[in-house]
Formats: sequence, structure tokens, C-alpha cells
Amino acid sequence: MAFRFRPVDASFFDLFATSATHLVGGAALLAEMLAEGADREDVARRMRDAEHAADETTHGIIRAVNSTFVTPFDREDIYALASGLDDVMDLMDEAVDFILLYEVKVLPPELSEQVDVLQQCADITAAAMPKLRSMKDSELSEYWIEINRLENLADKHHRRILASLFSGSFKALEVLKLKDIVTTLEQAVDAFESVANTVEQIAVKES
Repeated sequence: MAFRFRPVDASFFDLFATSATHLVGGAALLAEMLAEGADREDVARRMRDAEHAADETTHGIIRAVNSTFVTPFDREDIYALASGLDDVMDLMDEAVDFILLYEVKVLPPELSEQVDVLQQCADITAAAMPKLRSMKDSELSEYWIEINRLENLADKHHRRILASLFSGSFKALEVLKLKDIVTTLEQAVDAFESVANTVEQIAVKES
């Protein structure tokens, strides 16, 4: 029987955990952006700061890959996971920016359900990242199964929101603006699923 041994560099796991923690904060800011009476300019500013902090963590992961001879798992998988986590943050930042720039006065209440899904995805992803240390399939499989369930739920929310947008309750210009926001939120959930798929691929390789 062949055994695989790789020295454990804890810095990678710490960085992935930090990256996922940024997503929890980003999802919370996104929810705050949708709240009635929110100071949107202030929320958008804090989201930009959060996105920059997330970028720094991503850069830290890349620097660690480039300066480490033996990595805890394949380099291409580390790049993919770091990039996937960064994509989620970028999309949440984009959604907040759209809400601010478009000056949308009335947001469909169904958007809150979609943002709630994003918050759940962020929490679950943050809880899963430390489990990369042990790489136990039994622990991580619950994570990607639940993310897949949430992504399916988000798809249903997305269809209902689109139906609401085209129901005639919104003016044509508002529909165009809201559709950009709705699409970006959907893409953010999809990006969470991509992260989960990457983790599954890593777990399969390392098992």
C-alpha cells in the first residue's frame, strides 16, 4: 500500500479560514445594505474595505504557494480554492455597489431571502475551512451537500424574484437595474457552490 506524506504547513489552513471569515462579514454587510433606512454609502465603504482585506488574504495565499516547496495539497487546487473564495467576495461587493450606484429606492422583499441563503453559505463555508486540516471526507461531505441544497434553494428564489420583476409592478428602468442586482446575487451563490466543488475535489484526491 502506498502512503502519501506531506509536511503540514498550518499557514495555508489559517489563511483559508481567514478568507472564509471575510465572506461572513461580507454577507452581513450585504444584508445590512438591504435593511430599511440603511446608510448605503457607509455600508458600501465598509464593504470596499472588507473586499480589500479579503484581497490581501488571497495575495497571502498566493505568496505562500510561491514560497513553499511542499504544499499541503496540490498547488493548482490551492490556487482554485483561493480564487473561488475571492470570487464570492467580489460578487457580494459588486451587488452592494450596484445597489448604491443605481440608487434603487424599492428592493423586492424576496431579495432578503436570497441574501439569507448567502449568509448561510458563508457561515457553513467558514465552518468547513478548518476541517481541511484533517481532510476527513465524513466531515467535509456534509459541507458540500448542504451548499448544494442551498444553491438549489437559491435557484428557486431567483426564479420567483424574476417573476416578480416582470409582473408589471416595476417600471422598465427599475427592472433593468434590479435584474443586475438579482443576477449578481445568484452568481454569488453559484460561486459558493464552486468553492464547495473545489473542496470536494481536493478531498477526493487526498483521501
